[in-house]
Amino acid sequence: MALMFSKRLGRSLLVLFLVTVAVVGLLGLAPGSVADVVLGENATPEAVAQMNTELGLDQPLWRQYVDWLGSALHGDLGSSPITGQDVTQAILDRLPVTIELAVMGLFLGVAIAIVLAVIAAATQGTAVDRAISAVSSGFLAVPAFIAGPVLIYFLGVQLGWFPVSGWSRISDGLGANLQHAFLPAVAIALVEVATFQRLLRTDLVSTLREDFVSAARAKGMPRAYVLFRHALRPSSFSLITMAGISLGRLIGGTVVVEILFGLPGLGQLVSSSITVRDVITVQGIVVFIALVYVVVNMLVDTSYGFLDPRVRKAVRA
Repeated sequence: MALMFSKRLGRSLLVLFLVTVAVVGLLGLAPGSVADVVLGENATPEAVAQMNTELGLDQPLWRQYVDWLGSALHGDLGSSPITGQDVTQAILDRLPVTIELAVMGLFLGVAIAIVLAVIAAATQGTAVDRAISAVSSGFLAVPAFIAGPVLIYFLGVQLGWFPVSGWSRISDGLGANLQHAFLPAVAIALVEVATFQRLLRTDLVSTLREDFVSAARAKGMPRAYVLFRHALRPSSFSLITMAGISLGRLIGGTVVVEILFGLPGLGQLVSSSITVRDVITVQGIVVFIALVYVVVNMLVDTSYGFLDPRVRKAVRA
């Protein structure tokens, strides 16, 4: 497991390095500068040059990257030239909202998908299987920007079961927090349910045809026990991979949901920063999300060794 982890770590660090180079390089090629945005169109060339010097933007791009990387390794992603707020602190302030939404949406998606996939695989080819497939297809056709307004209208406005905007921290009460988080999490989870259910059902159907499953059935083991004890775990590799990828993607992709529900998360921060061309904040958030994405995928890859001893043997070979 140590060898497997070291290999994954090396690849992850390389990916993260390339992402940081790409982010800094692309922002360096963008027209204009931070000084142009802060000082406005009527700023004198002298004032722009002075601010560029203060921000270190008059240095060669490679030098800017080295300086930025040295600071980033110590947790310093710079300060917003628009608001003056420390970017790292701005991310940490809004991160709990985005993480809770992503994790809660992913948990709901995986939990519902496992139940539907197991039922569909156990009733393969029947009307129940076809009905579940139809429901999954319906979920797949309902992205968050459609599901969100529908949920707001029916469950928030018409029935009044959940608040339609705003956020309540966990420290202010778990009940109020879950009430504010439920509708956004469901909007996120619907598409995930469709993807996870189809993927797991396919793997389960294939696993149920394996010899070790037939042997378990021949011993007279209950059908549910065979499904959950013998078939579900070896069928979960693709699901774990997709869930890990989805978690990293959801942390950076909750922009629409956070805007729809008025939530103070990273998505809303990115949106507002892009609007005012706050490239320092955008750069910091992109790099942070890339780091989360890489770490999550590294942990997902490493988890294979715990789930299947054959993976550990392959690494040692």
